[in-house]
Formats: sequence, structure tokens, C-alpha cells
Amino acid sequence: MFKGMDGLMKQAKDMQEKFERVQSEIVAAEVTGESGAGLVKVTMTGRHDVRRVEIEDSVLSEDKALLEDLLAAAVNDAVRRVEAHQRERMSELTGGLQMPSGFKFPFQA
Repeated sequence: MFKGMDGLMKQAKDMQEKFERVQSEIVAAEVTGESGAGLVKVTMTGRHDVRRVEIEDSVLSEDKALLEDLLAAAVNDAVRRVEAHQRERMSELTGGLQMPSGFKFPFQA
């Protein structure tokens, strides 16, 4: 009986290590969102930290409100792409099983 339990605990530990490795990769990943057909690009990490903002020179001569809208749209696109990347990576780990947001696997407080 204990041999089976040892195997189960080893599987759980292996799964936890994989989960932590994938979480680290997700946090470190960089994703770029864009708007205005690439006129404004925002690169963001898996933690939603903005790393880079690129604005084409042609946009700088436009109305301030247009630039603000393009920047907001690029940030929103980057956020959606980060979240999609996170779902994709977690799906690979869980075999498609949807995990609740903030889920700690296994036995973590």
C-alpha cells in the first residue's frame, strides 16, 4: 500500500515541478500587442509589465487623442495576447483541463 502512495506522491511532486517551471516561463515571456496596423506596438511580460513602446514617426504628427487611442488599443491587445499565451501554456501542462485563476498546484498555500 505504501509503495503505491510513494509513487503517487512522486507523480504529484513531478507535476508540481513542471507547473512551477511553466509558470516561470510564462512570467518571463514577452508578447507584443499592436494597433493601427502596427503603428503602435507595446511589448509586455507575462506579469503584464510593459517593456517597450514603439510608435511610428508618422503617428507623432497626428492628433493627441488619436495617439492616446492607439496606445490604449495596443496595451489592450498586448494584455489579451499575454492572457492567451498563459492559457495556451497551462493547457499544454494540464491536458486542456481549465484551471481556476490563481490556482496553486499541488499542496501550496
